[in-house]
Amino acid sequence: MDALALQRIGNTNIIALEGDVTRQPVEAVVNSANENLQHREGVATAVVRTGGRVIQEESDTWVRENGPVEPGTAAITTGGMLQASHVIHAVGPYYDENGSDPILAAAITAALDAAEEHGLESVAIPLISSGLRNYPPGRAAEVIVGSVADWVNEHPDVLTEVRLVGFGEQDAEFFAKALA
Repeated sequence: MDALALQRIGNTNIIALEGDVTRQPVEAVVNSANENLQHREGVATAVVRTGGRVIQEESDTWVRENGPVEPGTAAITTGGMLQASHVIHAVGPYYDENGSDPILAAAITAALDAAEEHGLESVAIPLISSGLRNYPPGRAAEVIVGSVADWVNEHPDVLTEVRLVGFGEQDAEFFAKALA
């Protein structure tokens, strides 16, 4: 898994690469989640398949205790059997060319805030909202990269590494182009 692009902001390496987000050597994997944290499709399915049923069980408990996770926000559970100790469930928006960018940016910010609140230093982020929520992948990559860069600039000494993981060459290239 060679980096396709790398940018250093403060003490944080932001890396674009191709791979499986669930198999990254990080402390937290960001999951592209739905409001009820039902992990039945896309990245969420891979997270539970790799990390185990405990992630779904903890997600069910989280929703029971806190209610649905609104678009633009995030929840956190353990990583089950993942290499990562935590999963941050970020809920991105359905694509709407007239106003979904701020919600996607807020979801990324919420995910990074959750990492900071839990003392985590490294995260892996997939192309949130670009699958079932119909976000154009190139646009999603631009919003995600911009949000990560803004957050890291505001919190220069929190994260050591942010991996932007494209599942497949094309998605990885979208991240690399946005990061360049």
